[in-house]
Amino acid sequence: MSSSTVVTNRTNFKDLWSVATDEKAKIEDERIAKLEALGKQDEDTTIVIVGSQNAGKSSFVSRFLDREERKRSTIGLEYTYSRMTKGAKLGKTTCNCWELGGGSSLAQLVDIPITAQRVSQTSVIIMLDLSKPEELWTTLEVFMKQIRRSVNGALTKVKATNPSVVGKLDHKAWLKFGRKHPDKDMLNPLLIPLVIIGGKYDIYQDFDPEKKKIICKTLRFIAHTNGASLMFFSIKSDALVHHAKLMFSNLAFGTEQSVIDSKDYTKPLYILAGSDSLGHIGAPSLSSGDLGRINARNPIELWKQAFCTFFELHVLLHKLVLLFNCLHYTGITYTRGRRSLQGQKVFRTCC
Repeated sequence: MSSSTVVTNRTNFKDLWSVATDEKAKIEDERIAKLEALGKQDEDTTIVIVGSQNAGKSSFVSRFLDREERKRSTIGLEYTYSRMTKGAKLGKTTCNCWELGGGSSLAQLVDIPITAQRVSQTSVIIMLDLSKPEELWTTLEVFMKQIRRSVNGALTKVKATNPSVVGKLDHKAWLKFGRKHPDKDMLNPLLIPLVIIGGKYDIYQDFDPEKKKIICKTLRFIAHTNGASLMFFSIKSDALVHHAKLMFSNLAFGTEQSVIDSKDYTKPLYILAGSDSLGHIGAPSLSSGDLGRINARNPIELWKQAFCTFFELHVLLHKLVLLFNCLHYTGITYTRGRRSLQGQKVFRTCC
């Protein structure tokens, strides 16, 4: 009898252990399921597209989404999305696309999509109009300042509750360069992915070589020091559209992007973040006369003054040419009494 009792107790003991094991496995399965659900949610990405007015942002997005291009201009902040299936078990990843129309005057609206909840999965694209080089620096300056304010504000909130997230973003941003990069002291990379795109390359490619060289060197300097990738784009070039779609897909879904490297100013630029250097970029283009007039406190101011001085002079020369043509074709003669008044009227009309 005692032997039978022992067996019975052992049997009961095994049953209880099995129940406890099954319960533990159930709890673990629920925990993993929750983590997987959160992981899938975290995989959803956000891309914020800003930049020059009429630079081709909508055309750029339409090409990636394979949708018909809108016939109207973007007004304010517009939202669309794209989904990619990663397999039956992994489900779908959604890319939330926010496009800001209206140029730099509405830059503050980027606060809306760049939030503390989504900042770690957010990327930013700044699209510029290469056909208007005199506006490039101002547009970049306005958007870079606003984007940094928005990102830093969101990360400050994140740091208060989950400081490890900010640490991971910082590590990832510097990983593109390496901690021993020779330009380390000059770099201030944005902690989320940033891409600068020069649109309307089809117009830009007909510029004179000196103008193209200055634009390329300046954009390379800005992109490199801010930890951004840089590429040129034209809706009229199948090759450039292809590379742009790969880049967009990489930001949206983590897919492979083009591995080409093009730093030649006579060709479309394609430079991934971390692959450039100040030594390769060179110094800003300044004449001996410009050096005497420029009073820069840091390298950024030096590049800004060099770039703006060059293109402000070209804008002035362009206006003078228009004025000369107006005077020539309207048959106006400069008389002593009417020269000033007529000149002012023609200048305002033509320029």
